Amino acid sequence: MAGHSKWANIQHRKGRQDAARSKLFSKLSKEITVAAKMGDPDPDKNPRLRLAVKEAKSNSVPKDVIDRAIKKSQGGDAETYDEIRYEGYGPGGVAVIVEAMTDNRNRTASSVRSTFSKNGGNLGETGSVSFMFDRKGEIIYPASVGDADTVMEAAIMAGAEDVESSEEGHIIYTADTDLNDVSNAMEEALGESESTKLIWKPQTTTELDLDTAQKLFKLIETLEDDDDVQNVTANFEVSDEVMAAL
Repeated sequence: MAGHSKWANIQHRKGRQDAARSKLFSKLSKEITVAAKMGDPDPDKNPRLRLAVKEAKSNSVPKDVIDRAIKKSQGGDAETYDEIRYEGYGPGGVAVIVEAMTDNRNRTASSVRSTFSKNGGNLGETGSVSFMFDRKGEIIYPASVGDADTVMEAAIMAGAEDVESSEEGHIIYTADTDLNDVSNAMEEALGESESTKLIWKPQTTTELDLDTAQKLFKLIETLEDDDDVQNVTANFEVSDEVMAAL
């Protein structure tokens, strides 16, 4: 069940992203611009930028959009974004981490706080829930890339920490500092991944009933609709039955 619901959760979010592709492109472009501005504009010399470009490509962001985002970072009029992490609790006591990039801290803080309070949650202090997560690298491959043994062998050789395989696909976990190196090695062995990024991996998850899941998903969707919010992570789990009802 855990594997099925995990993939269902991923597909739920991916479905919403597909429905708001321009918003997704904007957020991925912002990450590229920030990564390029903070380091070298050459992805081969800037691991964060390389990962940002790889994630953008996996979400079908056109090359000209990626190139524009990198070029934008080198302009004197490029916006300056602050990276901020917000933490709190959603319906059912689910821990929620919100990662944002903003040019106006007050606006973003007010918006995130309001979204939590209007959707049955409570915004906490920094560190109030992140101790329940581990910072990890996550690489996702489709099931068609090979069987569990093939992917496990490639992952071990690449220096990954763990692999979760199911009939839907394969999720490879790495230490956060090893993601770029492991991703490159996996790409040589298995080709392009579906997704490569840093995540907050829950140490434990909270099982949700239908009513609580509906409320939590409304909170997450509202947060994700905020232009300043890059990623939302929560330590929930839902059964296949609840996912089907949603």
